[in-house]
Amino acid sequence: MYDDILVPTDGSEAVDRALDHAVRLASDHDATVHALYVVDRRIVTANSGDLHDEIVADLESQGDAAVARVADHAREAGLDAETHVVEGTPDTEIVAYAEENEIDVIVLSPEGKSPRERIQSLGSVSDRVADDATVPVFLIK
Repeated sequence: MYDDILVPTDGSEAVDRALDHAVRLASDHDATVHALYVVDRRIVTANSGDLHDEIVADLESQGDAAVARVADHAREAGLDAETHVVEGTPDTEIVAYAEENEIDVIVLSPEGKSPRERIQSLGSVSDRVADDATVPVFLIK
């Protein structure tokens, strides 16, 4: 039923909650785990001064570490894993990656924002992914 499972990561502890579920689901279906980190273009654009290149390199390095952690966890469970670091708007890139790579399900964890924080930021990445994705989205709280 599931051949490819996408686990978007920002490197936070919230991802660990989702990752355990994603690995269990992938193990049940002998699926490949896709780890995706999105270097947020909005942060990159806001920092276009002298430190721009350094900031981009730092964010990409954080991304490499985050996807490696997801892939290591999947491989320890005997699963195939792919890692990808891209630049863009997180929710848009997650949905696009899922469509372009024929992902069967996206597993992620809400960021833990309070209702007030969600209103102020117009929702969370996980909310927007759940609204826009054309495949099932498992939100692990």
